[in-house]
Amino acid sequence: MQRCPWVNQNPKMISYHDIEWGVPVHNDRKMFEFLILEGAQAGLSWETVLNKRDAYRKVFARFNPKKVAKFGKKDVQKLLKDAGIIRNRAKINSAINNAKHFLELQKEFGSFSGYIWQFVSGKPIQHRIRTLKDYRASDAISDAISKDMKRRGFSFVGTTIIYAHMQATGMINDHALSCFRYKEVAKMD
Repeated sequence: MQRCPWVNQNPKMISYHDIEWGVPVHNDRKMFEFLILEGAQAGLSWETVLNKRDAYRKVFARFNPKKVAKFGKKDVQKLLKDAGIIRNRAKINSAINNAKHFLELQKEFGSFSGYIWQFVSGKPIQHRIRTLKDYRASDAISDAISKDMKRRGFSFVGTTIIYAHMQATGMINDHALSCFRYKEVAKMD
């Protein structure tokens, strides 16, 4: 079975690639999960974050933005002591800050999905990836989303993080053409 060239032998990476990556997400809680996890990844590998995903689910209230938005100083101190997650104060504070702004976007647009999918006119973009060199780290759309989210007060939402978020949530199909998932994901929206 041919997979994308970035997938290694880690069972979590294989499962993530085969089941989740690139599948269009319209569920706000799942969108919030990827927003927190992509922010946590900054400067690290996705594999590192994926290996800590279960711990993140536990300590970040199963990615319930209403609960995370209420986290205070005691919660931050507790999280900084939890070896199961990436113990970076800026990233933890960002997750809490972003939860608050996430809720504001839900109010304004009816859902976070409604907000973010408008940038691709509600349809996944189908890229034609052939080799590792064809993968990009950002594009004009991730630039626009990043700029808008920063303007709205979000943090850890640079264009590269947003592009990774778009890949994870299926706004972009970046499966390689040779990958068994490319055609399957291309049929989804």
